[in-house]
Formats: sequence, C-alpha cells, structure tokens
Amino acid sequence: MASSSFHFTADIKVSKVLMVGAGGIGCELLKTLALSGFSDIHIIDMDTIEVSNLNRQFLFRQSHVGQSKAKVARDAVLKFRPNISITAYHANVKDPDFNVDFFKQFNVVLNGLDNLDARRHVNRLCLAADVPLVESGTTGFLGQVTVHVKGKTECYECQPKPAPKTYPVCTITSTPSKFVHCIVWAKDLLFAKLLGDKNQENDLNVRSSDAASSSKNVEDVFERRKGEEIEQYGRKIFDHVFGYNIELALSNEETWKNRNRPKPIYSKDVLPEELALQNGNMDNNHASDDGLSVSAMASLGMKNPQDIWSVKENSRIFLEALKLFFTKREKEIGNLSFDKDDQLAVEFVTAAANIRAASFGIPLHNLFEAKGIAGNIVHAVATTNAVIAGLIVIEAIKVLRNDIKSYRMTYCLEHPSRNMLLMPVEPFEPNKSCYTPLSLEINTNRSKLKDLVEKIVKAKLGMNLPLIMNASSLLYEAGDVEDDMIAIYEANLEKVLAELPSPVTGGTMLTVEDYLQELKCNINIKHRMTYCLEHPSRNMLLMPVEPFEPNKSCYTPLSLEINTNRSKLKDLVEKIVKAKLGMNLPLIMNASSLLYEAGDVEDDMIAIYEANLEKVLAELPSPVTGGTMLTVEDYLQELKCNINIKHREEFDEEKEPDGMVLLGWTQPVPAAENKNKSVGNGASTSDATMAAAESEKDDEMGIVSPLKKRKLPDDSDISKAAADTKNHKQLQVIDDEDDLLVLEGNLDGFKKRRL
Repeated sequence: MASSSFHFTADIKVSKVLMVGAGGIGCELLKTLALSGFSDIHIIDMDTIEVSNLNRQFLFRQSHVGQSKAKVARDAVLKFRPNISITAYHANVKDPDFNVDFFKQFNVVLNGLDNLDARRHVNRLCLAADVPLVESGTTGFLGQVTVHVKGKTECYECQPKPAPKTYPVCTITSTPSKFVHCIVWAKDLLFAKLLGDKNQENDLNVRSSDAASSSKNVEDVFERRKGEEIEQYGRKIFDHVFGYNIELALSNEETWKNRNRPKPIYSKDVLPEELALQNGNMDNNHASDDGLSVSAMASLGMKNPQDIWSVKENSRIFLEALKLFFTKREKEIGNLSFDKDDQLAVEFVTAAANIRAASFGIPLHNLFEAKGIAGNIVHAVATTNAVIAGLIVIEAIKVLRNDIKSYRMTYCLEHPSRNMLLMPVEPFEPNKSCYTPLSLEINTNRSKLKDLVEKIVKAKLGMNLPLIMNASSLLYEAGDVEDDMIAIYEANLEKVLAELPSPVTGGTMLTVEDYLQELKCNINIKHRMTYCLEHPSRNMLLMPVEPFEPNKSCYTPLSLEINTNRSKLKDLVEKIVKAKLGMNLPLIMNASSLLYEAGDVEDDMIAIYEANLEKVLAELPSPVTGGTMLTVEDYLQELKCNINIKHREEFDEEKEPDGMVLLGWTQPVPAAENKNKSVGNGASTSDATMAAAESEKDDEMGIVSPLKKRKLPDDSDISKAAADTKNHKQLQVIDDEDDLLVLEGNLDGFKKRRL
C-alpha cells in the first residue's frame, strides 16, 4: 500500500487496481478510474452482455450483445484513454487462477458484484492476501460503499447478511399467495417440465402424481404423442395444469379451511373452440425464424409490454408461445432453460403465471413486471451507479493514502435524511468474533486429505465433525452423511490434495466448518516443495494469516555479491549455503522454480539437480542474475532465508578466490567490551572472545553470517542474560545435541523455542 506521503497524481498512476464486476457499477467505475488517472487496472467478469444491460451500462452497444462484458468495457475505455493499461478477464472470480497470490499483487480491490456468494469469496481472499477492499452495491435509488481493511475496519462478513429469499415447495405447488409464487411455479416447474431436460426430477410431477386419484399417467400428459396437433397438445397441457390439477388440489378440504379456494380454469371456458382453432391457424408473419426474436405477442398483434393482459389474452399468449417453441424452435426442446432475455420464454412464463394467479385470486401483472420478477431484476438507476462509482474511487484514494481517519461507509438514500441524500458514517472496528483466515504450508503433491483432516482440522483446530469445501465442491464431511456419499469421502481421504476432484494446490482457499460447534474458518493453502518422510509432523505448518509484529532482531534478507556468469551453482551450495549458513540438506528456489534439493529426492530429479550444480548461475533453467531473490531452506533444521543476488563483474582473485561476498544482518559482539562479563546471549567471556574472533575473521573475508552457533546457557543464566540485553531483543540460533533451538528474549525474560 502507498505510504502516507501519497502524491495524488504520481501514486495513482503507479497503483495497481483490481475491479471485480463490469456491469452497472463496473462500467461507471472503470470510466471514473480511467478519468481519475489510474493507469494499471485489471477487470474480472464472467458475464456476457445482454439486451437488458444496454439502458444503463453505457460502455456497451447493441452490436456487443453476447460478448464479454470485461473485454468490451476495456476496449471502450481504451478508445478515450489509450495510454493506460487495462487487463480484462472473462472468467469467474472463484476460478482457481484468481487465488491469494493473484490478489497480493494489487494495492486495492474494488467490488461491483451482484451476488452474496461472490462478495464473500472476494472478501476472504482480500483478508488472506492482506489487500484492502472497497465494497459496493445498488438497488434502484439506494446504494452503499464500504471500506474493509484488515485489522483496521470490519470485514464484509463481520456483520450478518440477509439470506437470499427462498419459498417452500408446498407453497409454490399447492398454495400460492403472492405473484412471485406463480412466477417461480411457471419458470422453475412448468417451463422446465415442458421445454427443459426431460430427465430432471420436477416437483410438478411429484405433486401431481401424489394428488392424483385416478389412473391418469402424469408423464403421458406432458408428452406430445406422435401425430398430435400442436393446438390439441397445447389445450391438453392447459387443461391439465390450470384445470385438472386445481380440481385435485380442491379435493383436500383441510387445505382450504382457512384459505380462499382456487378456481379451475379450462381452455373451453376462456377460449371457445372455434377461437382456439382460429388462433392456431393465424398467419405468423410477425414470428421470425431467428431464434430469440420469435414472439407470441408479435404473432398475435399485441405490442405494449406495459399492458396487463386479461385471462383470455394470457391464455392466447400461453398457447401461441407453446406452439412457437414446437414449430420455430423445435431443436431446442429438451435443452432450454429460462433466460430473461429470451422474449418467447418471458411471454410463456408471464402468461402461465398470470393464469395461475387468476385461479388463486392473486392480482395479475404486466410483462415488464413479470420479467423483472422472473429474472431477479432490480430495475437499476444509472445515476445511482454513477454516484456509487464516484464514491468508490474516493474511498480507494483514501486507502492508497493510508488515510484511515477519513475512511467512510457512505449510503445513498432514496429520500433525504437531514437534507442529505448521501449519508457518510465512520467504519466499524473489526468484529472480534469474526473468524480470521489461517495459512497452512503443506506439500500438496504428497500430503493426503486425511493428513489435513487428522493432523490439522481435528488435532489443531479441535473440530470433531468437520466439513471441508473447496469453493463450491464438498471434499469431505463427517457425521450424519448420506450412504452414497460415504464411499466418496473415504476415497477422497486417501487422495493427495492436488489430485482431489477439486484439486487443492498453492493459493487454494479451503472452508472448514463444524456445525455442532458452530465453528467456521478459512484456510489459505501455501504449497511447500519439501516433504520429510522421517518427520511427518514437520510437513505441515499452520499459522494465522494475521502477521505478528516484526521481530527487530530477526535478520533481513542476505545479499550475495557474485559473478553470475562464472560461478556455478555448486559454488553457491558448498561455499555459502553449507559452509556459511550451516545448512546440511538445503533446498534452493528461484521464484517457483526448484533449482536444487538435497536429501530425500525423487529418482528422476537427482540427475537434473546434479546437472544444475555444474551450470553457471546465469545459465540455469531459471537463470540467476543480478536482482534475483533466491529462497534457501533446510527443512530438517526448519531454517529458511532469502538471498538477494548482486552481480559483480570484477574481483580480486588473490583476496577473494571464491569471488563471493555475503552480506547480511549481525549484532557483532565488540571484543573490547567482553572482558570479565557475560554477553547478551549468556555465553562466557571465553566464548564471547572466540565468537568475536570468529566474527572478525568472517569480516576479513567480506562475509557476515546471520547464523552464529552458540552454546546454550544454563537455565540459571537466563535471567542474567536478560539483564544484559536491556535495550534490545536477541535472537540466536544455537546447537543443542544436533537439534536447533531459538533463544528469544528481552528484559522480561528469555524462552527456548525448539525448531
């Protein structure tokens, strides 16, 4: 994050911003970011442009329908800001590619999402990556912008969110009382049964057959018989769902004791047979053969979607729409799913819902209203989106300035409050009961799911009946589990993490939950290359993502001056990593590329590592040159450090035969002050003198090692050692019978911690 000495125009240009969502808010936000001077913007959106987007998402045009929102938005903005960088991803933000490591590269994340699940996912990734999040949302004239900075303000999930509205199946199928119940029935049951996947279980069948008191075969009713005229088939469906099924429902007297009784509707009552036949033979000049443009309204000469149709008009639309599906779009039958931009589908669902509503005494709605309900559309206001986008950018700038005191959660109101339409409030502090994501370092190519369950989830987190999910994929569940799932979960336990049905690799965010304990947390997986067969417990390291305060006595990354065009990898391994750092079984990585590993190595890798040892650094598969940062680790010692490589072209071969100078952190013990007293680590005078001499010898060679081996002081000397370190903390790595210990302390005392 930028420092408090933020320079408005300069630092905005170098900031890297991630936008999630390129819809109503996203279009306005991208435009505003570009006009505000941001020059490195990344956008993620999985959606394509629909006709219904065009009235408020002004970066899109009619010709863009069906194309990626993210990519079209990028292209539109680059036309008036060609000198900035915009990277567009037509993808789901929950895809594995967008993991914690991906999020870490950004200075701030800006959300313009429209669903709760994705918002929660982004929030958790931002927490794990320690990247500030600016969240937003709009509903008509209402909107809000909130700021979420880890450890400073509450996260998105610190406050409970309302669950999406759902309706009981029995209400939908038997006792609707609202128009939305009729819409759900028409869209999810009737439309799906007639035009969707025939093999999909459907409550329309179940309820009908449960209620049936005759031998009528329900499946036969919905099947169109060979040679059956489409008009006859349509009337059969109409009479079954709006007439016969209602009569069956009325036969249960208990249901209607305290409810208004529905009225069966038959086609012969609302459409005399001669009119129905006339409808069937009408000239369909208005019905185009072009897929989604086919329209029952156009076919019947009805033009205004704001009109509320009568029961007779709804019946005509219902029969005409069904006819057009079977005559103009017959190849799609069996594969259709409701799409709010499919005009014929919207007409069919509106008509069916209105006929059912009329039967149950529920007010009818026009096509425009029904489409909004069926498509879960909140009719957005473009001005609200623009206002919210501007507020997002303002808060993003505050975040980049690290101006915590000025952070605000701002609410956009429909009606003024205290003469204000924008209501800013200070953000709340983090909710202490809100879970903190954990971080687990583990070899995902060798560790099994059962290792994670037994040694981490149960042993470390204390869960008894855990459930483990990777995104929306359930990997394991204990307790009361369906019989057919037991074998699947048991098989998963024996698989290595990277080979699970939903692979767990570096950057994966797992959700772990125990319902009985009401305990839930996220675990950010970090892949570690090493794996120790002799000490399995060392293969997993669980820690909070929230970092501890920096240990001021801990060494900073080392710096190695070396001629990368002449020195070989084996020179670095033998003369620096082993001789100076004291590692016995080192592992050396350049970014994600493993250059060398000692110890328990796969047979096919031994030859590769031996060949690497003989190569000069600059010619390795992942070249080591000036500016390279190497990671060096010894997993048996649990010792790890970074080495920053600085290329040196010239060196004195007499004074520096190796051509290598290692520089790093040290707290040298001045020899002059060590006479007749103990030193800060509790060693005796003779030990200190020897240590100083050793340090001076290293200094002559241009080498300062951060790892000085010392004798462990007796417990009785610990308090004395603490007194000698009054003004600073100490950290020493020491030998103790071939095991490494860390001695940490300050004036309050020392403690031993075994590595």
